[in-house]
Amino acid sequence: MCVTSPNEIDAAAQLSMRNNVIVTTFGDMFRVPSTIGSLADVKAKGGHVKVVYSIHDAVEMAKRDPKNEYVHFAIGFETTAPPTAAELLVHPPRNFSIICSHRLIPPALEHLLKLGEIKIAGFICPGHVSTIIGAQPYRPLSKKYRIPQVIAGFEPIDVLIAITMLLKQIHDGRTTVENEYTRSVRERGNIKAQKMMKEVFTIRDADWRGVGEIPCSGLELRSKFEEFDAIKKFDVKVDQKYNPPPGCRCGEVLRGLIYPQDCHLFSRACTPNKPIGPCAVSREGACYIAMRFIVHSR
Repeated sequence: MCVTSPNEIDAAAQLSMRNNVIVTTFGDMFRVPSTIGSLADVKAKGGHVKVVYSIHDAVEMAKRDPKNEYVHFAIGFETTAPPTAAELLVHPPRNFSIICSHRLIPPALEHLLKLGEIKIAGFICPGHVSTIIGAQPYRPLSKKYRIPQVIAGFEPIDVLIAITMLLKQIHDGRTTVENEYTRSVRERGNIKAQKMMKEVFTIRDADWRGVGEIPCSGLELRSKFEEFDAIKKFDVKVDQKYNPPPGCRCGEVLRGLIYPQDCHLFSRACTPNKPIGPCAVSREGACYIAMRFIVHSR
């Protein structure tokens, strides 16, 4: 959510203002600010936006309401891409399409290493993504950049164990990929999910909010599925160049250059109730978490 391109959010917002077009999105994306406002702002002005729990909910809405067009804002990493692929493979109704905003994690990790802005001692790799892609895609990074990595689950004990494993690698001078999340992650990942993704999507360069364009880090629909591409279907044009709001340092937070509280807007002009940047929107956002635990502990 935090790294979704503002131009893609603008495209969803523009479509929601058209007659007979309803845009569906996940709750976290609903309040992310962009060039022309968040989807919540657009809805307040009369836009047709509905929050759903899954892409399947959006497909079912389209089936029940054939007079309207339904556009699902398909965001997320390798975790949410398989459900998108699965729905398109079973031939959704003709009044359904998507804005494809899926991103890939391994190219982003390599991009951060190439930037060289900070010294990265190791990566704790995301468990949810790794259940899909497995451990293999991380191994070339460890070999090429001599960087230790540990795949971790999301329970507190998972994170603590992963940190311990990472520190032990650093202490021992090892640079490999270890899997703490063995109850869910396999070496080759979820082969069936990967097969569906490969059938529906092709890889493209993609813009990451606060990071910039990362080669081969995004997904787009293959030509045989382009009838479900909302950008092409509705000929959406979004040409605005995005500039972060004055003072917003979310990009630096996302790249690990500063702590959230180093931003002058932190917990002042920017709060979870009135976020200026994406990192303050979601419960998973770095600024949101810092505002909740650091500010309240003072």
